[in-house]
Amino acid sequence: MDVNEALEKRILIIDGAMGTMIQKHKLNEEDYRGERFKNFSHSLKGNNDLLVLTQAHIIEQIHVDFLEAGADIIETNTFNANSISMLDYHMSDLVVELNTQAVEVAKKARNRFQQLDDRPIFIAGAIGPTNKTTSLSPDVNNPGFREVSFDDLVECYGQQARALIDAGADLLLVETVFDTLNCKAALFAINTIKDELKIDIPVMVSGTITDASGRTLSGQTTEAFYNSISHGDLLSVGLNCALGVEQMRQYVEELSRVSLVNVSCYPNAGLPNEFGEYDDTPEHMSEVMADWAKQGWVNIVGGCCGTTPEHIRAIADKMKQISPRVIPVEA
Repeated sequence: MDVNEALEKRILIIDGAMGTMIQKHKLNEEDYRGERFKNFSHSLKGNNDLLVLTQAHIIEQIHVDFLEAGADIIETNTFNANSISMLDYHMSDLVVELNTQAVEVAKKARNRFQQLDDRPIFIAGAIGPTNKTTSLSPDVNNPGFREVSFDDLVECYGQQARALIDAGADLLLVETVFDTLNCKAALFAINTIKDELKIDIPVMVSGTITDASGRTLSGQTTEAFYNSISHGDLLSVGLNCALGVEQMRQYVEELSRVSLVNVSCYPNAGLPNEFGEYDDTPEHMSEVMADWAKQGWVNIVGGCCGTTPEHIRAIADKMKQISPRVIPVEA
């Protein structure tokens, strides 16, 4: 069964927060380095993507935990595994290896899980937004300045996407989009590779509403964001991160109204408290998201920052008896 067939039958569940689960292990600098990088000349603590090389068993178990909780789609641990973001750790030369190994770790987790449960599991190659923006200047005194060009991002995203595809990812997920022009660069790179390889790997896009204004960081409303990328031959368009379920509701409803493809949503477990932690309970998140599903707004749901296997289990349980959103036919 491919992902399109699965989506026709039911609401699919995407996993929860990889970063939250990694933090529970309280890893130190030596843990991040492992044996291979023990003499590396720069600090590596916090480079979560590197853990597929130095602590692969931890990442594999996190995938398994989310699968056992009911996830149908697991994201590779590659949110920052691109040449631009990896500059912070002086590891841009490892991009292909990181993405390749991340898919392999996810495959191992899927194989372990499917020894007991043979339901279809899809591996989504996670492609984050990078830490640069093409639409905004980082210098308030020079609004025309850009740290990165569209072509730079096309090259960056293309390298990561090709590695994920070559390693065997089932889907590509361009997520946490705060700048639509960055997203367009990612889609251009992906579609170029698809044409070159003559493949049709499904592509998901998920944007992020940054605050109560209801706009992305680059200034677009939900509808404008959708219209800007709707040409991209997409499996789904959705929202993730930044907001909790209560704040996300109106934007999910708006996206459901305008989208001619599947709609996804995986919010944070509430807004961060004064300690930077997330307090929304599995029970509350799942209740609110079940209401969205009953309204016919969603096809794929899950969790972002702060969400654990307990959150995903509660959400998955609520979705079992609810039909997926019916995709409208363009007039």
